[in-house]
Amino acid sequence: MTIEAVLCDRDGTLLVDVPYNGDPARVLPMPTVAEGLERLRAEGLKLGVVSNQAGVAQGLLTEAAVEAVMARMQEVLGPFDTVLWCPHGPDDGCGCRKPAPGMVKEAARQLDVDPTRCALIGDTGADVDAAQAAGAVGVMVPTERTRLQEVGLAPVVAPSFMAAVNLLLR
Repeated sequence: MTIEAVLCDRDGTLLVDVPYNGDPARVLPMPTVAEGLERLRAEGLKLGVVSNQAGVAQGLLTEAAVEAVMARMQEVLGPFDTVLWCPHGPDDGCGCRKPAPGMVKEAARQLDVDPTRCALIGDTGADVDAAQAAGAVGVMVPTERTRLQEVGLAPVVAPSFMAAVNLLLR
């Protein structure tokens, strides 16, 4: 199968996870992410971000703060072809919050790519589940916060972002 677009979770995947981060000064890339994104860009793949931001629903973040962090992320890591985020909480029942497939499908639509030709790199079971529900390939890159049960259920696991990129480009 040919992958035409790679979607990425933000917190814990692209950026060091700072819970409910609304401060652009706290944006720090995860190891190997910058190199991995450069390789994907060099291969001509479209890139997107799909991120749950429940802090908005919980009143811990403003939409402007989320947008400021997203803008800083792109200053540090380069441009993404689409950046989507869900402001809903886990109990809101929306179709966009991962593990629902809504953001993955919308990103694919915006990128003009069939979801089956997308991959999603993330650090949680919700990321992998959202990818699978949309028909995309899910690749888990666990962190110390990833639950072992989620790692065990993930069909594809990579030890780093760059390793995930290498798997997808094989």
